[in-house]
Amino acid sequence: MKSAFIRIAAITFLLVLFIPQITAAETKTFIKEYTYQASDEDSKNSCRVISLREVKRLLLEELGTYLESETEVKDFQLTRDQITVLTAGIVQTELVEEKWDGRTYWLKAKIKADSNDVVKAIDTLRQDRQKTKELEEIKKKSDALLKENERLRRELATAKGVEKKKETEAYNKTIKELDAAEWFEKGYAAGTSGNYNEALASFNKAIELDPKDADAYNNRGIAYDNLGNHKQAIKDYNKAIELDPKNAKAYNNRGGAYGDLGNYKQAIKDYDKAIDLDPKYAAAYYNRGIACRNLGNYNQAINDYNKAIELNPQYARAYTGRGIAYDELGNYKQAIADIKTAAKLGLKEAQNYLKKKNIDW
Repeated sequence: MKSAFIRIAAITFLLVLFIPQITAAETKTFIKEYTYQASDEDSKNSCRVISLREVKRLLLEELGTYLESETEVKDFQLTRDQITVLTAGIVQTELVEEKWDGRTYWLKAKIKADSNDVVKAIDTLRQDRQKTKELEEIKKKSDALLKENERLRRELATAKGVEKKKETEAYNKTIKELDAAEWFEKGYAAGTSGNYNEALASFNKAIELDPKDADAYNNRGIAYDNLGNHKQAIKDYNKAIELDPKNAKAYNNRGGAYGDLGNYKQAIKDYDKAIDLDPKYAAAYYNRGIACRNLGNYNQAINDYNKAIELNPQYARAYTGRGIAYDELGNYKQAIADIKTAAKLGLKEAQNYLKKKNIDW
């Protein structure tokens, strides 16, 4: 039969790789200053890189305190550290002013954030285990690099000869990797707000600084996907998989790109691999359900949507996808029930569809 949800089907097939942009309201601005005393090995650039990471930490902590005390984030059962991790993938740090006299580096930086937007973005991110894990890993990596950088800085103060050269090279390497982490977070936050060209430029810079970062290739692929360049996205996912063969995210996203190109069978192979690597990957089940549905395998699609919902009961799009599959099988009653659930969970497409049909939810 012809699907009653054909419009929703067209919308939900789009693989949701970044959080949709949210309408801005009142914006709050947080400003911090930071001073860094350079060592003999430091340049203006290394001072800027280190200072930006430190001032960003201070800004995110202040933003987190505000969100926890003044918004519904306090009801999300997140620790302060978790809030800081998630907001790093949502807001960008802007350098306002800097001064450098050859020994002392000073900067002023700010974060501008609409609390409503940030709260909604945090709510979405915290339900995505893969994205949360990715942001946790980049913070863990940055913290480790800062500690290593400080250790090398202390040792360089007394090192001589070959040892000094070796440690100088290691010091410069940590600076490059810290810089890459900053560009990665810039790209992530830009993508979160729907600025895909800016995200692409930031991930280009991150990859230039750290060519072996699989997650940077994966996220640049996401930016290409959202700009409609699915073939280039696949190349980046291929590179991410080459660098990290156990990268479930890259397999899932490559499956989405193949699906966008109409190659649903190849998409399913990639989703199978993503699920094999991470059996609790709700988005991979959801996306495999989409591919199965597009091949007319509605019962298998329903099984995948069931699993996605089991793993994430708040997964509104999985309810919509299952509703579409039920509709294709002629089970209109169950289809409407799922669309209603999606609407109750806040999915605008489901709400708009029900409004047009004059159906309450």
